[in-house]
Amino acid sequence: MSLERSKFAIVTDAVIVGAGPIGLFQVFELGLLGLRAEVIDSLPQIGGQCTELYPDKPIYDIPAIPVCTARELIERLAEQIRPFSAGLHLGQEVTEVKPRADRRFDVATSRGLRFDTGAVIIAGGVGSFQPRRLALANAERYEGESLHYRVKDPSQFAGKDLVILGGGDSALDWTLTLVEKARSVVLIHRRSEFRAAPASVQRMLALRDAGRLDFIEGQVQSLVEQDGALRGLRVATRDGITRAVDLDQLLVFWGLHPKLGPIAQWGLELHRRTVAVSTASFQTSVPGIFAVGDINDYPGKKKLILSGFHEAALAAFGAREHLAPGEKVHLQYTTTSPLLQRRLGVSAQPSEVVAPARDSVRRA
Repeated sequence: MSLERSKFAIVTDAVIVGAGPIGLFQVFELGLLGLRAEVIDSLPQIGGQCTELYPDKPIYDIPAIPVCTARELIERLAEQIRPFSAGLHLGQEVTEVKPRADRRFDVATSRGLRFDTGAVIIAGGVGSFQPRRLALANAERYEGESLHYRVKDPSQFAGKDLVILGGGDSALDWTLTLVEKARSVVLIHRRSEFRAAPASVQRMLALRDAGRLDFIEGQVQSLVEQDGALRGLRVATRDGITRAVDLDQLLVFWGLHPKLGPIAQWGLELHRRTVAVSTASFQTSVPGIFAVGDINDYPGKKKLILSGFHEAALAAFGAREHLAPGEKVHLQYTTTSPLLQRRLGVSAQPSEVVAPARDSVRRA
């Protein structure tokens, strides 16, 4: 039976809001403590910013992994949490979180799913992201065809005339990647200074000097359309000349608007666009609601994936304490604990793998 638009609520130990790397690792840490989890994310796939913004970008600061792409990191995390059979509910937002007198929460999503959960763990980066769009007449009609705010399949730009707008890491990274595939690449930025890594800027300038790509310092004024198709841009350059630039495909990397969305209405103590937490358990100002990763704020906060993994471990113990106040939890190690090894499915003893919470429902 499909649970969408159901009269039933999914009963679980924890609802995790966000399926990025920290949200996925949170499943693992909860699973080691015998807690079931359901994961909700507004994106249509797991991975958060890693797969949405820079899937092929190398990451060098994950312990014991000298280098991996963002996509590979998410694939490894997905494999790591497989024993715990967490429910994944993608393409929807959490719209409502209501504390109950019994210390549990009623949670609802934009697609009509309902949850009865003991804890809520926010792992949603800095909220949901919306790209800064091109505010020009008729731009919206070309989105997904010849106008793009993210790259999902680089092969679609092979042999094309590309124009890329932006001066940050995403713009420079894709310029340097796609120059090897495209017929031509023109990078347009409103000024000569860039926010991207200096090494990327130097490489781009070297390619420009070698005639491999073109760089224009200027502002986009309007689209050039012909027979219902996007054919180019009109750009006001710094020297006061309006230049027409032909294109097959336009990529815009002007950054993202972070939005807390419904989280801002949950009664949590906020520090601007982040959620205040205690570093003992990463619990928020509302008992039973925790926040890990870039969404939280505390003295000394560092927005690193590594830091988020640490936060997820302590949040799992915090959630366990909230679910069973005063009950002693012994710290165990996966290398020596038969119980943890059974939960991970690596022991020859009878399985004690956590059952998926989606099989447990109650009438709302």
